[in-house]
Amino acid sequence: MASTCPNCGKKLKWYNMKAECSECGVSIPNFNWEGRLEEDAEKAEKKFASFYKSMNIFSYSIWGTKLRRLRIILSLIPAIGFILPWGYLESDAQSIGIDLLGLFTNGKSLLDVIGDFFANKSVYFSNMAYEGNSGVLTFSMLAIFLMLLSFVFAVIAFFLILFTFKHPKTKAMVVFDALSILSAAASAVFIIMASNSASSQTAVNFGSFSLYNISGGISWGIFVAIALLAVAFAANLLVAKAPAKSDEELEEERLAKKVAKEEKERQEDIRKEKEREEAEKRAAEEQERIVAEAKAKLEAKKKKKEKKD
Repeated sequence: MASTCPNCGKKLKWYNMKAECSECGVSIPNFNWEGRLEEDAEKAEKKFASFYKSMNIFSYSIWGTKLRRLRIILSLIPAIGFILPWGYLESDAQSIGIDLLGLFTNGKSLLDVIGDFFANKSVYFSNMAYEGNSGVLTFSMLAIFLMLLSFVFAVIAFFLILFTFKHPKTKAMVVFDALSILSAAASAVFIIMASNSASSQTAVNFGSFSLYNISGGISWGIFVAIALLAVAFAANLLVAKAPAKSDEELEEERLAKKVAKEEKERQEDIRKEKEREEAEKRAAEEQERIVAEAKAKLEAKKKKKEKKD
């Protein structure tokens, strides 16, 4: 219930349960309902206009030009690079691949290593401390961490394309793409360092995995991943530097398209109305012809009968 009567302004108490004001007798829920309805319609129209404007800006930011359409595709493709093998550690016991699903390398996959790490964190940190934080295990875990970090940066860069649609000239995606590339390159460096350290370590307790007579190195997948990230970086950079339409220009185009669409619909309605009128006219003419023929036949029969009589 309103705190005051909308007609006379009388203050209403919590116990005023009636729909009518005790002072002026007006029905509070129905007071000026036409005006309130028009006000609600105006508010709804403004909200819809704001929504359509935002959606128009969003669609332009994502796929408004050929370059932007290409950019959104090239920003998705780098996800493939994180499925490919980035490196490997082979031994006479168990082998470990820096390969997310283990599709391209033998032995334990990256998912196996991550699961083992969270199950035996204390063991990993103890083993890394034992090798002075500068051995096969330490460098391998740093390589994995940087690989995951690179993936996170790439995901952030992609979603920034969606979330920053009101700022088509922003270079935020470029920054995160660059961070993703640097993280991937650093991961490659640590993979090389891990494989170089293998010559001085005969055996390594890689969490719950045991490695003996280790050899390793980087794999072809990391080069593909960095290349795909570089392509996404270039696409975002080109979009940031390319001319972009202002919000006012986009709104003018939207309104012009709306007017053109309404005019087209109006012309279509006019055409349909003309067709309906012509169809009615033809039907009326056909009916007149049928009636005229029927009358003529009746008249002929009547004359024929009169002659016989």
